[in-house]
Amino acid sequence: MEPPGEKPGEAEALSITPQLLKSHSGEFALDSILLLKLRGLGVADLGCLGECLNLEWLDLSGNALTHLGPLASLRQLAVLNVSNNRLTGLEPLAGCESLQSLNAAGNLLTTPSQLQCLAGLQGLEHLRLRDPLARLSNPICANPSYWAAVRELLPGLKVIDGERVSGRGSELYQLCRDLDSSLCSSSSPGPRAIEAQPWVEPGYWESWPIRSSSILEEACRQFQDTLQECLDLDRQAGDSLAQAQQALSPAEATSSFVF
Repeated sequence: MEPPGEKPGEAEALSITPQLLKSHSGEFALDSILLLKLRGLGVADLGCLGECLNLEWLDLSGNALTHLGPLASLRQLAVLNVSNNRLTGLEPLAGCESLQSLNAAGNLLTTPSQLQCLAGLQGLEHLRLRDPLARLSNPICANPSYWAAVRELLPGLKVIDGERVSGRGSELYQLCRDLDSSLCSSSSPGPRAIEAQPWVEPGYWESWPIRSSSILEEACRQFQDTLQECLDLDRQAGDSLAQAQQALSPAEATSSFVF
């Protein structure tokens, strides 16, 4: 059994070396590595990882990282997973100008100011600081208003903690959040109960009149006619083949006796 508080592999903390990178990527040159998965290896020092200048996808989750210094040189990096580490800051990521998706759940981020370094990343659209399914979070997530603070700091985000906050589909998530808020407020003691209001306009749920099916009927009729034509053509083709075989049969029998 592992000691409490230790992560897998912590007793044998690793430092990233060229040999380790080549063995996990299958590449001979560090600048040829585009995708790298170093999950749960007990990595505590990123070592020479900054030499993978063309790296686009990187998974460092489940390690023992406390800083991300070498990542500052990875300008092509688009997807980064550093969840389940011990990070107290993300400052080096300010140099990852191509970053689009960042998973930093399960670290030690406590205030929105620690995310200020991400404000200059114009392409950053997905940010995860909390993952309920994996039971990973950050101290900052204990503040009920952290979502609003993150959105104000990073207005370009489209998805926070797996929920869409802008763009297509964001209205549904907002409706669910408003519903949760209303349920919580109604359950708390107050001077009087809030009168329930309808969500939709009157008549919204009334059935619509059945539309004419004449177009559908005409389409079905045309399809049946076309199908019948195909069957007729198939029958005619079969008859023609049978006649051709019958006409060729005597000639084949006669030629078989010619030496």
